[in-house]
Amino acid sequence: MRIYLDKNILIEAYWVLAMIETLKALGESNRFQIVELLRDGPRPVGEMVHRLHLRQPQVSKHLRVLSDAGLVDVRVDAQRRIYALRPAPLQELEVWVERYRRIWESNFQRLDALLHDLKTTELKGKKRARTKRPLRDKGDHR
Repeated sequence: MRIYLDKNILIEAYWVLAMIETLKALGESNRFQIVELLRDGPRPVGEMVHRLHLRQPQVSKHLRVLSDAGLVDVRVDAQRRIYALRPAPLQELEVWVERYRRIWESNFQRLDALLHDLKTTELKGKKRARTKRPLRDKGDHR
């Protein structure tokens, strides 16, 4: 028995799984800090160990997770391993976040309109209250 799926559905499923792996990798604070360090350019493991105040095996394990998620590339330079960010997964993450940004912006626009309406109603209510005050009698000295 064969099951035929739409090619676009398979691509979307793969994209979602890749996005989940990216988010899981970035969800751990040490890995997030490594990505932040690599934002400024490629770095050897030893420098990251020094900057993060972690042991070398810990940093290597975190780099392995980031590599498995496709977030970093490594090149060997004699005895050193130099790691660099791969921009593609982060660009895909930006595209994913952009989908939600449109929703947030429309919600904020509706909230702005509601706040504007409430403010306008409140100002009208204050103007009415001022115009309805009873006038004092000239002989009334309270």
